[in-house]
Amino acid sequence: MKALIYAGSEFLTSDAIADALLEYGAALAEGRTGATVEIPIVDAAGKVTTAVFLVGPASQIVAREVVTDLAEPDRLEVVEHLEALTRRLHPTARADTEAPPDMDWSWES
Repeated sequence: MKALIYAGSEFLTSDAIADALLEYGAALAEGRTGATVEIPIVDAAGKVTTAVFLVGPASQIVAREVVTDLAEPDRLEVVEHLEALTRRLHPTARADTEAPPDMDWSWES
């Protein structure tokens, strides 16, 4: 699970949703536009709910790994929707494309 840090708050969501949201935000920023997206999150009580994020050129979203026993709010349709929105902005982009070797900044030992 990942915590999205946004506007001074943390929002827990699945790894796949967090990654797709960041990719979409980057694509919007390149196009100098913004959008709102609703994604599932896990609230403080451990319940799945939703949050709406404004993403675009001025978005400051950070994602970090979180170790928790809570179930991830995996929603494949949300990931697919975000990936489709990203592809509209970058028609040649593929979700499974690996980073070029010079961009592989793995911090794992």
